[in-house]
Amino acid sequence: MKEKAQLMKEKAQLMDEKAIGRAVTRISHEIIERNKGIEDVVLVGIKTRGVPIANRISKKIEQIEGTQVNTGEIDITLYRDDLKKIDVDPVINGSNIEFSIDDKIVILVDDVLYTGRTVRSALDAIIDIGRPKAIQLAVLVDRGHRELPIRADYVGKNVPTSNDEIISVKLSEIDDEDAVTINE
Repeated sequence: MKEKAQLMKEKAQLMDEKAIGRAVTRISHEIIERNKGIEDVVLVGIKTRGVPIANRISKKIEQIEGTQVNTGEIDITLYRDDLKKIDVDPVINGSNIEFSIDDKIVILVDDVLYTGRTVRSALDAIIDIGRPKAIQLAVLVDRGHRELPIRADYVGKNVPTSNDEIISVKLSEIDDEDAVTINE
């Protein structure tokens, strides 16, 4: 879908570098407040763009609380319900969670929440790794159009969209710039 977004015409920029930074700061504060600190909190970024967002949230929480939050990454490729449709030979980037998630509050982090299918796949992958106390979801953009009963606990920006529009998230760690655009 990211490739499709590059072929489409940019309709509007929704967030620039500063807006993304403010969203990360707000989400970080909300995570600390809701969980009454960060004692049992771990962050897991969903590959690809959820990983740098999780790392940014982790750094912000460390600035606020003075304590580092364990941060990992999860590849949901093999858990996708459309795997046979998208590629005969999927590229597996691998998960990297070097800590126990048992009895922890796992906060899944992704760039865009749309149908909910990516999050469902991530939930399956997390459950295969361990048994968390709770799983929460943080996303930079929630664009609506759910196909599954999934809701984010922390949202950087809610953006009502049509099904013909695409939200494109660019992050400096991957794309050399920070921006969220809507394309048609």
